[in-house]
Amino acid sequence: MISAEAYLDRIRFDGPVDHDVETLERLQRAHLTAVPFENLNVFHRAGVRTDVSWSVPKIVEEGRGGWCFENNGAFTWLLGELGFRVRRLGAAVLIGGPNQLIDHLCVEVELDEAYLVDVGFGDSFIRPLALNRAGPQDGGTGTFEFVSSPQGLTLTEHEDGVPAARYRFKRVAHEQADFDGASERLSTDESGHWLQKPFATRLLDGGPDRVTLLADRLKVIRKGEVIETPVESADWGDVLWEWFAMRVPVSS
Repeated sequence: MISAEAYLDRIRFDGPVDHDVETLERLQRAHLTAVPFENLNVFHRAGVRTDVSWSVPKIVEEGRGGWCFENNGAFTWLLGELGFRVRRLGAAVLIGGPNQLIDHLCVEVELDEAYLVDVGFGDSFIRPLALNRAGPQDGGTGTFEFVSSPQGLTLTEHEDGVPAARYRFKRVAHEQADFDGASERLSTDESGHWLQKPFATRLLDGGPDRVTLLADRLKVIRKGEVIETPVESADWGDVLWEWFAMRVPVSS
């Protein structure tokens, strides 16, 4: 079995592991820097699973990343191995409009207070967010705020000062296997965006700088400056290797 130490080496995390929010933030940023949020297995129909016997070796031994069920599932395992009190939360993504279906996995960590962490939601917050705190919070990439309703707690990100919904969840613990159905549904939905175009994204040096490889271009953000470079399909694999040290998976 892969050890927590091997996982920490994979994300280049050094120093003591204290059970405080400062260490949790360092772990979150390290993971977001080293482990890409990417859909390559889904896009190339190369097979994907949610269990940590799949996601942890994929991340640690294969040098890959994945989508939320893999990245957040594996990160939850790591935090548990390190002695953090964690639980998996099921969320409904609201970026595309109203949604009642659980299609995202995020993580609650109990420290001096409860925090939300997420290493599987693309260009989002990179600092733990206090779940019981009212009002705006600095997420490291922007301003975030939780809005409560009978349907659950909604994570919002301020756009021009106005909270915009990202996803909604209830603080109910889930098992990793609870996300099998959502993974199967999303990975086989030919009309869904996961199967339309390949992508990979990660932080640079702990963020907020970021690199994102899309189907036709490379987008690099450094110190607020955005540089986009066209990428031809013939060169896509080389660019993927240069910025993410990954190869295109083989279809199953």
